[in-house]
Amino acid sequence: MEAINRIFANRHCSFFFLLLLASAMSLAIAKTHHHDFIVQAAKVKRLCKTHNSITVNGMFPGPTLEVKNGDTLVVKVVNRARYNVTIHWHGIRQMRTGWADGPEFVTQCPIRPGGSYTYRFTIEGQEGTLWWHAHSSWLRATVYGALIIHPREGSSYPFFKPKRETPILLGEWWDTNPIDVVREATRTGAAPNISDAYTINGQPGDLYNCSSKDTTIVPIDSGETNLLRVINAALNQPLFFTIANHKFTVVGADASYLKPFTTSVIMLGPGQTTDVLISGDQLPGRYYMAARAYQSAQNAPFDNTTTTAILEYKSVLCPAKCTKKPFMPPLPAYNDTATVTAFSRSLRSPRKVEVPTDIDENLFFTVGLGLNNCPKNFRARRCQGPNGTRFTASMNNVSFVFPSKASLLQAYKQKIPGVFTTDFPAKPPVKFDYTGNVSRSLFQPARGTKLYKLKYGSRVQIVLQDTSIVTPENHPIHLHGYDFYIIAEGFGNFNPKTDKSKFNLVDPPMRNTVAVPVNGWAVIRFVADNPGVWLMHCHLDVHITWGLAMAFLVEEGIGILQSVEPPPTDLPIC
Repeated sequence: MEAINRIFANRHCSFFFLLLLASAMSLAIAKTHHHDFIVQAAKVKRLCKTHNSITVNGMFPGPTLEVKNGDTLVVKVVNRARYNVTIHWHGIRQMRTGWADGPEFVTQCPIRPGGSYTYRFTIEGQEGTLWWHAHSSWLRATVYGALIIHPREGSSYPFFKPKRETPILLGEWWDTNPIDVVREATRTGAAPNISDAYTINGQPGDLYNCSSKDTTIVPIDSGETNLLRVINAALNQPLFFTIANHKFTVVGADASYLKPFTTSVIMLGPGQTTDVLISGDQLPGRYYMAARAYQSAQNAPFDNTTTTAILEYKSVLCPAKCTKKPFMPPLPAYNDTATVTAFSRSLRSPRKVEVPTDIDENLFFTVGLGLNNCPKNFRARRCQGPNGTRFTASMNNVSFVFPSKASLLQAYKQKIPGVFTTDFPAKPPVKFDYTGNVSRSLFQPARGTKLYKLKYGSRVQIVLQDTSIVTPENHPIHLHGYDFYIIAEGFGNFNPKTDKSKFNLVDPPMRNTVAVPVNGWAVIRFVADNPGVWLMHCHLDVHITWGLAMAFLVEEGIGILQSVEPPPTDLPIC
């Protein structure tokens, strides 16, 4: 018996030693990547006109960052522009490193002109396509880039390794200074001017003036399978994306793998990413990849143009054989909600997942627009919304007001009074027919910097309900610091009695941005395992400007590993 115990003990020690060795090797393989981001004005010519656009390192779009799961990023941002700036690493969990998340006046004060700040964070358990962008005013119109997370050393994709990988950044371009656009809208209370073009990797493409010589070319070879990492970096517009004569195999979204499925078109709300495989299985030639608006808000003006890039088979010799125009794909109608619904309902996790049950926090948030009556001291030219009002937006009838004296995370950690309150409502203050004919008395929300407090480790469910106030619309709702499971979506008013039967608690997709259906609802779940202050907002920047946001204050747990790290010494001061 003693001999058996000795053998077991030896085996146990060997196993423990192997575990330690594997952990040490994993840490040894993980790398720290250092980058310098110089935020500066640079001359960018689009649509026949040259603008002094705000860029990173003079590049538009900005640099692509490539890391592996487990790596650390250290990015020093130097602000040489004339505006305040912050950078958000969209979709990165930022476990305990909320100071590096980036939203202005939420986790940090802005980097002032002439100032700098170094973002440091580790990627933990995430693989796929994310992106980074400015999170200050409308700077992200031109300040953005891809953030690609490859599998750890020795690991691989859960699908056939593609021959090549190409980031596809869908953007939105104004033929003027976008900061002037939002400032004018804030001054008048009206909706901002719509964009003049969409772009693929910074280029509008063949269908716009003065653009065809710089159209983005994406190479492919006959017989090869390539991975496209599609990112909707547009400011205010959900977009359809497709390629002539080619099918997509969808394999991931928001840096989470998906059960592969085939489709000819995908839809991405601003902030969302989708990974698709394409095969070089067509006759060698040139094929347009195209993106244009999905517009769910009725009677609202929108940019109805189409951006294109060219999928080009390498065996096609150009320019000799390139006189023929590329094949153009059919695109869904602008208001094709049925195609959007079919696509979103096809998303599934690759296998059974652990969806939080025994919910501690059952929340119900309305999301939508509103109209403020014209203040008595405002002239008519400052109230150019419908019927002499000013546009606003809210969640649970609270229009979010960002602080200006201190960031929310600083105020929480340093106990600065008077910056925020923790009385954000768990449900709408008034129950009404959310998607019906809403009383005009509900159009004007209250203003406030209200947070909702969550205990560390609590299991959270949120019903996100669109409203028909002003107009119903598809809202891409992004939660900072977290991924979540989308367990159901539907149309009309959420009914807790009958709609629970639609909950997918087996293999729902995991995302960081959910497209709440127009005139409908979505249900998400997550565990509050990341302490700090985390913004939740509509990723249509016009809506966050109007106040369609709130923030969670996730309390600290027990010990260092359940607490926010101390703030960096170079954290910008307000």
